[in-house]
Amino acid sequence: MLQYPEPANKLIDQLSLLPGIGRKTAQRLAFHILKSDDVYIRNLSDAINNIKKNILFCDKCGIMSVENICHICKDIDRADDIICVVEQPQDIYAFEKTNSFKGEYHVIGGVLSPLDGVGPDDLNLEKLYKRVKVGMEIIIATNPSIEGDTTSLYLAKMLEKLGAKVTRLARGLPVGGDLEYMDELTLARAIEGRTEI
Repeated sequence: MLQYPEPANKLIDQLSLLPGIGRKTAQRLAFHILKSDDVYIRNLSDAINNIKKNILFCDKCGIMSVENICHICKDIDRADDIICVVEQPQDIYAFEKTNSFKGEYHVIGGVLSPLDGVGPDDLNLEKLYKRVKVGMEIIIATNPSIEGDTTSLYLAKMLEKLGAKVTRLARGLPVGGDLEYMDELTLARAIEGRTEI
């Protein structure tokens, strides 16, 4: 069987490690890169290096930022009595596109998944608990999946002990779907129709 030259195999192997990229797509990307001019390759390489060197995660909420505290957390027009809890930083951008949420955010960095060895200590929960004030609303916006629902129920129990009003996004979001791929109208309606847990 004919093999690709070693540099091509190495690139294909690395590209196929990206989420959602199978071996065939990795091969197409590798050949696209091979055929591209030097300026494009340099720009692509610089962009990859720059994102790794220059992107931080906000010390307060966990979103991607170029500073220790992000622009959302610095915004004095944001309501500080409501926090939307999401799984990953990219979920915040999905909500921001709707222009319907004017509170603060908190990224927990995943979901509870005992089968994968992910427990409460593996998530960014302690910082969340420290931000909670009695009477404030916490919207749990985990993905509508078994793990997301499990995480939601666990958080509801913990946050209610701290005196928070805990709500969940309204249903209508497809089970197994990821928030970052939802359209703005669906997300806006889910925020408006949230329910207490």
